[in-house]
Amino acid sequence: QVQLVESGGGLVQAGGSLRLSCAASMSIFSTNAMSWSRQAPGKQRELVASITSGGRTNYADSVKGRFTISRDNAGNTVFLQMNSLKPEDTAVYYCNAISSWGQGTQVTVSS
Repeated sequence: QVQLVESGGGLVQAGGSLRLSCAASMSIFSTNAMSWSRQAPGKQRELVASITSGGRTNYADSVKGRFTISRDNAGNTVFLQMNSLKPEDTAVYYCNAISSWGQGTQVTVSS
């Protein structure tokens, strides 16, 4: 089973940027879709962005125009570039591919 490890979270002021990474234990992203989801305290986990094996991307309305999902050519790492961050983006961010989930990385946006 593939293992996924997220990194890049942290504390940032509103309007700032962060870049999250999701590293897979094997090269899967060129042949499998993957997604980023987030879960804020007291809320359900929600899908933020996804990318298919063919490179087609999809975003939640709340992050369109601010977040960009991409992957490296080796197929081992997927990124989530987050710009113009808002306090409501505060959550634990998870990557998912096939049936595996990472452990999550905390993103906190201060007002």
